[in-house]
Amino acid sequence: MQALLRLTIANVRSFVRDRNALFWTFAFPVIFILLFGAIFSGGGSTTYRVGWVDQDGTAGSAQLRQAFASVPLLRLQDDSLSAARAAMQKGDVQGIVVVPRGYGAAVAGSAGAGYAGTGSAGATGPATGATGPAVRLELYTDPSQQTSSTTIRQVVAQVVASLNVALTGRTAILGVTDRALQTQDLTSAAFLVPGILGMALMQLGLFGAVPLVAQREKLILKRLGATPLPRWTLVGSNVVLRLLIGIGQAVLIMGIGVAAFGVTVLGSLWLMAGIVVLGALTFISIGYGIASFARTEEAANGIVQVIQFPMMFLSGVFFPLEIMPSVLRPVAAVLPLTYLGDALRQVMVGGSAYAPLPLDLGILAAWFVVCLGISARFFRWE
Repeated sequence: MQALLRLTIANVRSFVRDRNALFWTFAFPVIFILLFGAIFSGGGSTTYRVGWVDQDGTAGSAQLRQAFASVPLLRLQDDSLSAARAAMQKGDVQGIVVVPRGYGAAVAGSAGAGYAGTGSAGATGPATGATGPAVRLELYTDPSQQTSSTTIRQVVAQVVASLNVALTGRTAILGVTDRALQTQDLTSAAFLVPGILGMALMQLGLFGAVPLVAQREKLILKRLGATPLPRWTLVGSNVVLRLLIGIGQAVLIMGIGVAAFGVTVLGSLWLMAGIVVLGALTFISIGYGIASFARTEEAANGIVQVIQFPMMFLSGVFFPLEIMPSVLRPVAAVLPLTYLGDALRQVMVGGSAYAPLPLDLGILAAWFVVCLGISARFFRWE
């Protein structure tokens, strides 16, 4: 028993001294529970901006707007259809409700005449015998933003159902026709594939810090620095290697998305390639910044883990930013992965924007320049 006790104590001491083991055993689950708890506990305060297009302009449509405005989850923004679509493409609104011309007359006529239906989905007059709504609202959503689109559709359906009961007690005077922001068919994979590509580029750059620190610890960098080769050549070869890996990752991930999940690349492939290169360079420069301050390989690995996991779950690559509590959204607004994922999604699948594409590229370039300057100033070869 004494030997068992001594061996157990020795194993405990060895485990406590292993920082990587401590991180993955204790810190990693804590980070996960805090992040997921914070993300999904904020849903009650979420509001969705919805464009309101009133093509009818009657007292009935005004009452309809009041009914939608009374829903706490919705914040209505009056606009024309073209302006609302442009705002949705920019990410200023998450949905659009269109009230068609003739809404007020159709509802008044159907309710007053004892509604029996309409022969066509788009008709806006009293019934002629067939079963169906007398008038249909149009609801535009973005299929690439699955969470917000599903929530808005459910809320609109509930409001319409309540209005049907209030107007007639039982018959369906109002209906909803779903419209997509894009003309192409999009699946949930259209949201995930650009996010996964952004995450892969992030990890490619950040984890580049670990072998650099390991080579410095083993004095490999010192020996390389003593050779006749310019140091910029040594650094450049490492950067080119990681760029080639990043391009290979992009081709592989996009190829699987297109072949296996039917994702269609809508934008320019050259623009996509430029964004991939800029994103890879940005995170490579961040990796060099980490290597500039980490003294040991274990420290570099720990710093990378602490940086990558919050960035992965707070940047919107897996979870839409709309479902996050307001206290976390300013954090997302400064993370480079937020803008890389947004740029890739805009160009690749035409998703609604978190920020204008030039702003996405500008912020990535700013991160690259700042981290490159930090690395040039503080990076040590020994």
